[in-house]
Amino acid sequence: MKNGRNTAGQFNAGNAGRPKGSRNKATLALESLLQGQAEALTQTAVAKALEGDSMALRLCMERIAPAPKDQPVSFSLPKMNNALDASEAAGSVLRAVSEGDLTPIEATRVMGLIDSYRRTLELTEIEERLQALENNDA
Repeated sequence: MKNGRNTAGQFNAGNAGRPKGSRNKATLALESLLQGQAEALTQTAVAKALEGDSMALRLCMERIAPAPKDQPVSFSLPKMNNALDASEAAGSVLRAVSEGDLTPIEATRVMGLIDSYRRTLELTEIEERLQALENNDA
């Protein structure tokens, strides 16, 4: 046994390993080396970028103008008042893709939202039916 582990390398019973939230020793060592040097390192990276160092330029640009994560989409979507309305909404998404208003990736994300909302509507309808049945039995 070494460091509280058995021969298979697993922690012994009652030893869950490092506590949650504790920092890795290598990370702590790196942070202590860099402590107080952030401004100097940043200035060096900017200076190298201005001198034409492509890696430094790329690093600086990624911090200044990061790639956009997501963009809002705008197209007409019918109201969904019940689960059956989801098929009409799905049809409007397919139409938007075929007309070039939505990309297939955007459509996939919207379809996921429609499906989640459809499931919510279905659960709501089931809950309402259950309540009505329980009220009739009472």
